[in-house]
Amino acid sequence: MADLKKRSVIVTGGAQGLGAGIVRRLVQDGARVAIVDLKGDEAEVFAAELRKSGHDAIGLKADVANRADMRGVVKDVTAAFGGIDVLFNNAGFNKPVPFLDVDEDNFNAIMRVNALGVLIGMQEVGKAMIARGKGGKIINTASIAGRQGYAEFAPYCASKAAVISLTQAAAREFGKHKITVNGIAPGVVITPLWDGLEQDMIDKGVIKQKGEFIQSFSSGILLGKPATPEDLSGLTSFLASDDADYLTGQIFMCDGGMVLV
Repeated sequence: MADLKKRSVIVTGGAQGLGAGIVRRLVQDGARVAIVDLKGDEAEVFAAELRKSGHDAIGLKADVANRADMRGVVKDVTAAFGGIDVLFNNAGFNKPVPFLDVDEDNFNAIMRVNALGVLIGMQEVGKAMIARGKGGKIINTASIAGRQGYAEFAPYCASKAAVISLTQAAAREFGKHKITVNGIAPGVVITPLWDGLEQDMIDKGVIKQKGEFIQSFSSGILLGKPATPEDLSGLTSFLASDDADYLTGQIFMCDGGMVLV
């Protein structure tokens, strides 16, 4: 178990799915967590639940691709916790469309949240970390889809490839300030995102029934099953801890052996 006692952490997209799994492990390991989500009410409900269990958590509403919103998050978290030690850029979404049907609206919407949102988060939180002078850690959620393209959701793949490149670029920029920047690359994780993804694919005629795509997509997992958020939370907590101080610019595959690089 990582020692994150009193460490101040932001998790974007933290109200559900993988983000919520990250949050639960962080508070278990002693962190103070700001749950940042476009669904602000859900973020605060989750934070209230954690507070009732004795943890230190706040919920904040923000659009990660809106710079003013993220500046507000930095201000609010700094006021609540005295500073920011760790940022998890986890917010993201997918809207699968067959490759030949991808249009500008689909492409731009996905890139705005998944890529631009990561850039803005790193910039705004990074500035605050530099001003504070105590270093910090930034962990971005990439994907196996950033390592290879899939015709069913090409813009999502492009956005996650961008996350990988932005992680490397930021690591070069922030190293001199003792701020490390790394990423995780999940494969198939059982979350509400997959439910919505499969329904979209049914609507587009790509698959016929729920469960069809996740089963076929999971067939190449060497460990024999898709992940749960809990399967990834140990890695994310480690990357937020002092044990990861000498790691930066790296993407950690956590996909059960789907993509071997």
